[in-house]
Amino acid sequence: MSRNFASTAPALAANTFARPQSAPMYSSTGLDVWTMMNQVAASVDAVNLGQGFMSFPPKDFIKRAAQEAFTEDANNQYAPPRGRPRLLEQLAARFAEKLGRPIDPGSEVSVHAGANEALLSAFTAFLEHGKGQEAILIEPAFDQYTPNVLMAGGKPVYVPLRVCASKDPATNTISSSDWKLDYTELEAAITANTRILVLNTPHNPVGKVFARDELEAIATIAQRHNLLVISDEVYEHLTYATDHVSIATLPGMWERTITVGSAGKLFGVTGWRVGWAIGPAELIHPTLSAHTRIVFTTNTPLQEGVASAFVQATSNGFFDSQRAEYERRRDRLMAIFDDVGLPYVVPDGAYYLLVNAAAIKIPDTYEFPDFIKERGPNFKLVYFFIKEFGVSGIPPTEFYSAEHKALANDYIRFAFCKTDEGLEDASKRLQKLKLYLQSSS
Repeated sequence: MSRNFASTAPALAANTFARPQSAPMYSSTGLDVWTMMNQVAASVDAVNLGQGFMSFPPKDFIKRAAQEAFTEDANNQYAPPRGRPRLLEQLAARFAEKLGRPIDPGSEVSVHAGANEALLSAFTAFLEHGKGQEAILIEPAFDQYTPNVLMAGGKPVYVPLRVCASKDPATNTISSSDWKLDYTELEAAITANTRILVLNTPHNPVGKVFARDELEAIATIAQRHNLLVISDEVYEHLTYATDHVSIATLPGMWERTITVGSAGKLFGVTGWRVGWAIGPAELIHPTLSAHTRIVFTTNTPLQEGVASAFVQATSNGFFDSQRAEYERRRDRLMAIFDDVGLPYVVPDGAYYLLVNAAAIKIPDTYEFPDFIKERGPNFKLVYFFIKEFGVSGIPPTEFYSAEHKALANDYIRFAFCKTDEGLEDASKRLQKLKLYLQSSS
């Protein structure tokens, strides 16, 4: 005999119980910049030079590597948390050559669900909740660094790169090497609670490739204060007439450096979400332990695909041809802004161009939606650029703390990992920009 419990239970008012509340860190988060600007771009069918995904397909050998991996039955089950042996061996061989030292694939390499998860795992492993431990972030800093540090229980501390005082970026094109780190300012930011310094080279969004003497100065400070350096080197192969130096190669730095990389950036497959961390066993072991608790393991078939792509790339000249293709795209985008009369920062690495748009005069009566107005003048500039010229970019103030946002108010970040057709379309659309240059009024 069944009973109708619903009919016998006392009626409860709709508001009898309190409702679950999320943690403040997540409940207060607004629309992320990528989604926001993509929505604005879609509203006018803009050419998307904003987000750093490739608008052209990966090379056929890379796609075939993934396709073939899926056909192996064993590749459709869990991988070991550290990573698939074949990929670990490829990474060990690659970084042994790059860093000039033997790398043990069984203890000095870990595979992650993208470089971002590798970073989160490292922060989680070396920052403790409730201890007030700090991580130094060099601004502009990729927008995932700050939330990752906070999620790991740490406190982000910001030190900005600054343009050389002798340069006027509002009127003249400058080099990414003109963005300098003040070592006195860096050291002043370090306290007894500082545990980590995050380095990004080649740098997003400036395109700066830190020179050896700059890395030596950073290394000296890191050693003096016993800091772990987490070196984000996802753009390691995209440098233009400039050598990339890993800080882990400097004397005394292998022992205190975790080097992070990405198959997404290396092979143009950002959706694969395969990254890695390289370092001494005593640093990789806790990073791997955190990774095991965050995601447990990285997807198996695409690890095998990346391993196969590495094998083929060493013999088919892929990395050299890729660099040449990106340099050509970089030069084309720079020529487009030369033509319309806006200065920019010449990137020595990565695939972004910071354009200084201080010369653009936005009409005083121009209407902005509230969700743009509340984010400040840089968001207004980028919104105006997208709506009026039909070319999307990203406001680089998103890469700064509140204290330093003004340093980026005049800039727009554009990505040149795009098709030739997309760049040419952008060139045509940007001709309208000349009507808004203040010098023409």
